[in-house]
Amino acid sequence: MELKLEVGLDQLIQAIKQLPARQLAKLKAEINSVVPEKTDKESFKTFLLQAPVFTDEQISLIEDARKSMNKWGKN
Repeated sequence: MELKLEVGLDQLIQAIKQLPARQLAKLKAEINSVVPEKTDKESFKTFLLQAPVFTDEQISLIEDARKSMNKWGKN
């Protein structure tokens, strides 16, 4: 048996406000398990911390190439 019910957002909010504290806590836990509380700032921070980084040797090569290009452009 399948039941489909269309409820507007305002009606849903009003129904949630009428829940007892125990059921409200259970609903909140369920929502948090489906939608983790992760802000964009935190996910961006995680992205940056997991990004690859240059080695000292690579940085040295880039600096040398930059110096060579600067000399070439001035001549």
